[in-house]
Amino acid sequence: MEKPKKVVLAYSGGLDTSVIIRWLIDNYGCEVIAFSADVGQQEDMEEVRKKALATGASKVHIYDLKEEFLRDYCFKALKAQALYEGKYPLGTALNRPIISKYLVEVAEKEGADAVAHGATGKGNDQVRFEVSVMALNPDIKCLAPVREWEFKSREEEIEYAQKHGIPVPVTKDKPYSIDLNIWSISIECGILEDPWEEPPEDAYLI
Repeated sequence: MEKPKKVVLAYSGGLDTSVIIRWLIDNYGCEVIAFSADVGQQEDMEEVRKKALATGASKVHIYDLKEEFLRDYCFKALKAQALYEGKYPLGTALNRPIISKYLVEVAEKEGADAVAHGATGKGNDQVRFEVSVMALNPDIKCLAPVREWEFKSREEEIEYAQKHGIPVPVTKDKPYSIDLNIWSISIECGILEDPWEEPPEDAYLI
């Protein structure tokens, strides 16, 4: 596959996407533009912008999508009583299509030849991103660095981040991956991967 010259990354500011910016630059020699969607994750989006630029992004696009996310996705899910196994309100699954929609829009505006995401192989997130992108613009490549890179664990990603001076919101003691939006919150990784273990107090976010 020909290496892309300009990539728009769906950037959250978490461990995976922070590492991906530097990894794409080092391994593809490409320009990386960050796209961040404000879907109610209660973060200072200007801090997210500064972090992406400090990590190596050439520019950052931030879209406030809270109203559209609620109106066109969450409220429809509410009407459909969409609960996975009667409990989980599918907040993460619901926000992937809207993020993909504007990820492609930014890529088209910027003349990028590829987009990228930080979804891992757990669950269906990779499929959600890649099928959405393909449906919206089949000419844009969709990269999933986590399928290519050398890291075998979040601990190795943390080591890479520390080596390259990349600020990340996790440590080896608290390696949790948090996906928060206006509709729900999902927390995974670390000890939470073992269903026999009770989640520790520091795994909760209020």
